[in-house]
Amino acid sequence: MKRISLLALSAVLLVCCKAQETKTVKQVDSKKYAKTITSQELKDYLYEFSSDEFEGRETGEPGQKKAAKFLKEHYQEMNIKSPLGGDDYFQEIPSSFYNDRFGDSENVLAFIEGSEFPDQIVVLSAHYDHLGIGDNGKIYNGADDDGSGTVAILEMAQAFKQAVDDGYRPRRSILFLHVTGEEKGLLGSKYYTENPVFPLENTVTDLNTDMIGRVDEKHKGSPNYIYLIGSDRLSTELDSAVNMVNDQYTNLDFDYTFNAKDDPNNFYQRSDHYNFAKHDIPVIFFFSGVHEDYHKPTDTAEKIKYDLMTKRAKLIFHTAWEVANRDKRLEVDKAN
Repeated sequence: MKRISLLALSAVLLVCCKAQETKTVKQVDSKKYAKTITSQELKDYLYEFSSDEFEGRETGEPGQKKAAKFLKEHYQEMNIKSPLGGDDYFQEIPSSFYNDRFGDSENVLAFIEGSEFPDQIVVLSAHYDHLGIGDNGKIYNGADDDGSGTVAILEMAQAFKQAVDDGYRPRRSILFLHVTGEEKGLLGSKYYTENPVFPLENTVTDLNTDMIGRVDEKHKGSPNYIYLIGSDRLSTELDSAVNMVNDQYTNLDFDYTFNAKDDPNNFYQRSDHYNFAKHDIPVIFFFSGVHEDYHKPTDTAEKIKYDLMTKRAKLIFHTAWEVANRDKRLEVDKAN
């Protein structure tokens, strides 16, 4: 009897171990990894990234080069590889692409390969350039525009990497894309979509983060919000996905005002997601609106609402997790 009991116990343990081994990323609650996105880490990143040391991060200028190096070094510290191979995290953009109006520049790319659909790419984008130094010598630090989106992606990358380290690799690949030249006319994202590292037909979505750190005049009395732009323009499923994860995790108020096709601000065409949307790739532009410091030297880190920014970053992370891990690729049912 004792021998049989030991055999039975061994069998039970084997079954339990197998069950644990076969647990998939679909069964993991993304909330566990969203918790790694913290207001303190976002604040620490942003105070450095939007400091005077980076000289306003103007495309092709020394400050932008320092910012690119900052991003590369942080991905290396997180042990997140580049899709370009080895030590090369920069997609070089020659000044000739800008008709020599600006110096050579670079997009910064990092990559987590998917486990089941590695050729399908979920892009998380933000522009890391800003306006540089004004004629009056004042530095345009661009803490919100778009330091907020840039450092939010670093935190999202850390969350995905922690999941990978725990054995839960996303089913689809994630490309962390920091583009240059946005302030010059969406030029970094234009270069990427004209010279894609991965075929555009394999790109599932672009979730673009540009200015998520402040509260605009409209929402002064109700700051628990985010503008969604483009979420339902190309894919009904994408809009459903972001609403589902918001209901489950973040409970932000969604404002679709700027998503209207007759919106006079035309924000749909004013950030880097648009260069993906032009190719019928579903997009969301996550945005908290313009404010009194927009495109002024006074857009500085101490004015960021870090708790709100954290909540918004978590929404984007949860959306990326959902899209990367669902059984089927997003359907494009509203192509241009």
